[in-house]
Amino acid sequence: MSVIKEYLDKSSSILNAVAAQEEMIAKAADWFSATILGGGMVHLFGSGHSRIMIEEMWPRYGSFPGFNPIVELSLTFHNAVVGANGQRQAMYLENVSGLAEKILRNFGIQKTDTALIVSSSGTNIVPIEMAEGFQKLGVKVVALVSSAHSAASTSKRADGKKLTDFADLILDTGAPVGDAMITIPGMITPVAPGSTLGGVAIINCIKAAVAEKLVNAGFVPKVLAAGAVVGNAMATELFEAAYDEHAHRMAKVYSKTGLND
Repeated sequence: MSVIKEYLDKSSSILNAVAAQEEMIAKAADWFSATILGGGMVHLFGSGHSRIMIEEMWPRYGSFPGFNPIVELSLTFHNAVVGANGQRQAMYLENVSGLAEKILRNFGIQKTDTALIVSSSGTNIVPIEMAEGFQKLGVKVVALVSSAHSAASTSKRADGKKLTDFADLILDTGAPVGDAMITIPGMITPVAPGSTLGGVAIINCIKAAVAEKLVNAGFVPKVLAAGAVVGNAMATELFEAAYDEHAHRMAKVYSKTGLND
């Protein structure tokens, strides 16, 4: 079997693992749609490469307002790799206790809000403390992890707790321990990870289910759409309307900043 065919076969297994979670994905969508219908925000957070899943949810084609993507550049800016803003600093910072509290202090979090925290291992301190902080504020937390990898990994927290210890609902990317899925003869380390594939599939399943629930409730979301699909004029109108709605929703969040203290 070629490594290409092997990766595609393993990818099919990941998608099957996602499909097996349909009921739990629907539950997350129930929570998120209730938040959006209530005028609140679904707060999204991920450090490292988990940022990919956050930006997959919003904003991009096929997405709509109601989500607050909390992306800290100090934890996610990987392009430089070394030197200023390098990967070493980012990996260090995502295990600094107390940083999550400083991040959350920027937002006025309401009990009617919900949160999605993404971390493949679920063992780094900042994502864990973000989930813990949301729960302390009475917010339901959905954790998106690679369950097998998380179970085999050691938490960076002194008490040993992981992201899943502060989650009201746990979703699994289906990726294996170590994430990389292909072993090549002559190499002692596998290559080609799978968590992004499973994570993005779950994100878009949630997105589709939330959109359906919003429409069924009489609220048609403003979806970012390509001009090739809806025409350039309509695409521009949708983008402007969606961005305005996001700004108005975020204005409410910022107006309540500090009230959680």
